Amino acid sequence: MPVAALRCLPVRTICRLLVSLTVACSATTAFGQQTPPRPLKAVIISMFPPEAKPWIAPLKLEQEIPVPGLLPESNAIRCNADDVCLMIAGMGHANVAASVMALTLDPRFDLRQTYFLVAGIAGIDPAQGTTGTATWARYLVDVGIAHEIDAREMPKGWQRGYLGIMTKGPGEKPKFEYHTEVAQLDEALLQKALALSQGVTLADSDKAKRYRAHYRKAPANKPPTVKQCDTLGGDTWWHGHRLGQHARDWTKLLTDGRGTYCTTQQEDNATYNALARAAAAGKVDIKRLAVLRTASNFDRPYPGQSAYASLMASTNGGSGGFGPATENLFRVGSLLINDIVSHWSAWQNGVPQP
Repeated sequence: MPVAALRCLPVRTICRLLVSLTVACSATTAFGQQTPPRPLKAVIISMFPPEAKPWIAPLKLEQEIPVPGLLPESNAIRCNADDVCLMIAGMGHANVAASVMALTLDPRFDLRQTYFLVAGIAGIDPAQGTTGTATWARYLVDVGIAHEIDAREMPKGWQRGYLGIMTKGPGEKPKFEYHTEVAQLDEALLQKALALSQGVTLADSDKAKRYRAHYRKAPANKPPTVKQCDTLGGDTWWHGHRLGQHARDWTKLLTDGRGTYCTTQQEDNATYNALARAAAAGKVDIKRLAVLRTASNFDRPYPGQSAYASLMASTNGGSGGFGPATENLFRVGSLLINDIVSHWSAWQNGVPQP
């Protein structure tokens, strides 16, 4: 387009043209030579701004790099001089899958040796933890791939109206024809993350302490800890004892009894799937994915409380766990990220041996 023609265009249109030109030419130097892609040591995946905020100042994530295909409201990753970057991928399966795939397809980055850390908040089973608890997952289980019959119409004798795709009833394990029903993360990375985060001081709040006191049993009424337990993903924000028991049973069923349901969230199977597709194309190493979920709320009520009241406390901050949960993402997750950066020669070719 001739320069003179630009004068007739709105400022916003000119800005879009310049951004597009910058992206298109970013891999080429002024001398016409190809710029090698930038190797990244670690990428932190947050779902929305409050999860990302605790990381930005401590890690000096001051470089903003627009990436085509990210969320319109969070269209840039933030990086530092140590080649650690953070992205806000969006909430829900569709958003996070699209965002993660967009990053892996960007030719400006070399992600073949990059470690990925999902760092997000979640609901928690009070039998497994309390608000502020930090959990490292071994299994990622999708609860949304299922048949459902309304409980008022389900066959007599059923405890709930959910059953596996193409099965005849609850308790029958489905065939994994979607290939995203369950994922198992790398054990060596999981154990390293657990070892690094033992003994960390976790954030808590007076409001969270008062709320958790309503639960009569440990660990729900005790201070938060770091532990290993597994996470269940689905875009429906379910709540209550009956659906909570379904979450426990579904996790056991799909992992052949090896998994322990602990946290509920929306995104992790979709994140894994996007990275697995990129790994199949030789762009990432799927063994370098760790999933950290911290509890912002309980997934079911305390004795005497209704499921609806518990849900409302979870969504409006009444449980007091939101602040500690977002802070603990950094307190726990940064121990892994910092070790990777500080000892990159040991991490570069894989998880260091004990």
